[in-house]
Amino acid sequence: MIEATSSSQSGTDTTPERPEHGDRLEHGAPMNPDNNRDRCDTPVRLVVADLDGTLMHDAPTFEERYLTEHSIDAVWRMHDAGVRFAVATARPVSTGYDVVDRLPVDACIYLNGALIDTNPSASDVDMLTSGVLPDDGHLMKIGFSSRRACEVCRYLVHELPGLKIGIVMDDVRYTNFDVSVYWKTQTFVITDFTDVPDGVADKIIIFPDPYQWSVLGRLVPDDFSVSISEGSMWMLMNPQANKERSLERICASMNIPLSQTVSFGDDLIDIAMMRRSGTGVAVSNANPKVLAIADDICPSNNEDGVAQWIERHWGM
Repeated sequence: MIEATSSSQSGTDTTPERPEHGDRLEHGAPMNPDNNRDRCDTPVRLVVADLDGTLMHDAPTFEERYLTEHSIDAVWRMHDAGVRFAVATARPVSTGYDVVDRLPVDACIYLNGALIDTNPSASDVDMLTSGVLPDDGHLMKIGFSSRRACEVCRYLVHELPGLKIGIVMDDVRYTNFDVSVYWKTQTFVITDFTDVPDGVADKIIIFPDPYQWSVLGRLVPDDFSVSISEGSMWMLMNPQANKERSLERICASMNIPLSQTVSFGDDLIDIAMMRRSGTGVAVSNANPKVLAIADDICPSNNEDGVAQWIERHWGM
């Protein structure tokens, strides 16, 4: 099933227009009053934030995106006040760990939900990328067999010659294309999908050309869900691996009701998590569909919007 599609690639834009700055309501008010669930009186015990496009500032390249000291300080002050904090990102450990390590995280959702760490203080990079789960159960992998992933990759390449596709497993990308075109620092192995090691794959990544989009959508097997990140990268995943289900899992581990959570996002893959939270907050630079479902809107990622929302909400 396809959870999110990007109309900008399909050639038909059916999303609502992004509001002009003057059309937005005052900071802190919901963009669409019909979406306001009026939960201001509910105490917030957990805040969850996406990274790219939400908590992190933009930059010319993926590797140059960054957190400001303002945002880091605001999250720390909130955490010191007794509110738990989690990150929910599509990033793998290799590009997410150092960012997460600067924040007071009580849980971390990597790879859009394929890897969930409910006790980051007990984890390091080696543990997170080993493919071996610790006995205490604080790590969860939600994927599919690498053999099944290879079958799907071979099938899709046969049906769509030239398709750029790969398998992400334990922070290695097994691909038929040069990954460094998109990410400069991530480890990859060129393959024809006959020699990938056995294991639990996290996701299949695809960078389709525009003319391949409509055909690709019809070819995805039913045992995978599809999310599309930043309007370009398709991610085929276990249907249980997503930010919404991950939010439910970390709330269960912390014994926190979903109604007492706030989540921040900017992209289509954040929508289900934001709807599941007690309050879903969109940064003002978010995709129009995200803005349309948000309970609240804060300033953009490049204005430290999450930090500003935290400071306003807790009077910091």
